Amino acid sequence: QVQLVESGGGLVQPGGSLGLSCAASGTMEKFVLMGWYRQAPGKLRELVAEITNGGLANYANSVKDRFTISRDIAKNAIYLQMNSLKAEDTAVYSCNARTDSSHYWGQGTQVTVSS
Repeated sequence: QVQLVESGGGLVQPGGSLGLSCAASGTMEKFVLMGWYRQAPGKLRELVAEITNGGLANYANSVKDRFTISRDIAKNAIYLQMNSLKAEDTAVYSCNARTDSSHYWGQGTQVTVSS
């Protein structure tokens, strides 16, 4: 049973930083793609950042140059370093992992940016 567990969410002030982690367990497969999504109140879920096995990353325009995604292949884990946070970044952030045929979701972690 594949499980993804996110951690690191919390409350930060605008301009602050926060790091998120996602750890996968329950599979011997290596994921071909892992990423972070978020859903803010009243909005659709959107891709924040994703990264391939080869380390190629893709970011939403709204977070480019502020967020950095990284991956530890051996640990089946990804991370999201969020800097210069804005109120607009407030959302539930969820981890996603994909194989050639399946995809998995974590339970989500709340990030709130407020003064």
